[in-house]
Amino acid sequence: MRIHATGIGGAGCRVVNTLAGEYGGRSFLNGAVAFDTDVNTLEQLSAIDPEQRYRFSDEAGGNGLSGDLSRGQALGEEYVSELSRVIDRGTLSRAEGFLLVIGLGGATGGGVAPELIRNLNRLTEEPVYVLGILPASTEADTEIDPAAYRPQAAANTQETLAELTGLATAIICFDNDNWLSGGQQFSSERDRINNVLVEHIAAVFGAGDVDDTTATAQQVVDASDINRALGSDSSIATIGYATQTVKTQQAKSRFGLGIFKSKTPPEVDTSEAVRAIETVIRKAARGKQTLETTDGHADRTLLIVGGPPEWLNRQAIAQGRTWLTSETGSSALLSGDAPDESRDDVFAIVLRSGITPQNWLAEGPKQS
Repeated sequence: MRIHATGIGGAGCRVVNTLAGEYGGRSFLNGAVAFDTDVNTLEQLSAIDPEQRYRFSDEAGGNGLSGDLSRGQALGEEYVSELSRVIDRGTLSRAEGFLLVIGLGGATGGGVAPELIRNLNRLTEEPVYVLGILPASTEADTEIDPAAYRPQAAANTQETLAELTGLATAIICFDNDNWLSGGQQFSSERDRINNVLVEHIAAVFGAGDVDDTTATAQQVVDASDINRALGSDSSIATIGYATQTVKTQQAKSRFGLGIFKSKTPPEVDTSEAVRAIETVIRKAARGKQTLETTDGHADRTLLIVGGPPEWLNRQAIAQGRTWLTSETGSSALLSGDAPDESRDDVFAIVLRSGITPQNWLAEGPKQS
């Protein structure tokens, strides 16, 4: 699915910059734009073309909004047309959807995104998804993580999500707390966590990104599958992603057992393939999610299984689909495969939409 990614505010801009740096050459990333009131943040976005980094509003004096969401909302109303024109500089006719990336606890992203979505909904019929990054609970404690201290983050998150409901096509959430452990501080782990987030997003939207050298999928995942899975009612969505290394001809070549990859796919033991597929599906479904759910249930689910073509056992994928239907209780479960001869692992993606969040989205921030 070809997406046009727009980062708004510091957190969103940094994530889109990581996305452009890692996947800028892939066709699923149709464009990357960064908007912020903080000139210092924009100057550090080395993977985004300078013409696509845009500072707006002189009111902030080139600095951020210090968590003042009401100021961000006012700037959204004032600058929405200007920001929309910047997005329109790209090849939007090729985009199959828009992805607005924001830190839910911030002021710039949370303030500007709702008004920008309203305008995009007037200008295009394509879906407008939000990738909303939840603040870490340590950000509310100046003693635990003073470098990331944002006392308004929790309140901003609740208000921003309320504003997005009914506007965004769907809201994919990423909970920073989920990827911190053992007293880790978000400020020192931010780059690692952003890489994890980008890997999950690229796995979903890049699943159908193929070229002439890629083996043909039995069930191609296209934009319509992703759209149907995410829905159109501002549902909250979460992503699970898992991999498992397997033996391939390519892996053998790297260890000196052959210079060129054989044109004939290596034989794979059926039982090994079945175990590998079953394992990654269960890990993707029950392992760490971008946002944890109360019971694993979802209104809609998308399963994508990929890796070396010879390892994509059809029976195992079908069995995994049956198991996942029971696991999620979804009335609609879509699936597809993504053969990739360049990989030496099999992977599974489980996208759930219409979930009940387990974290403080509903119950207030958890204590550190």
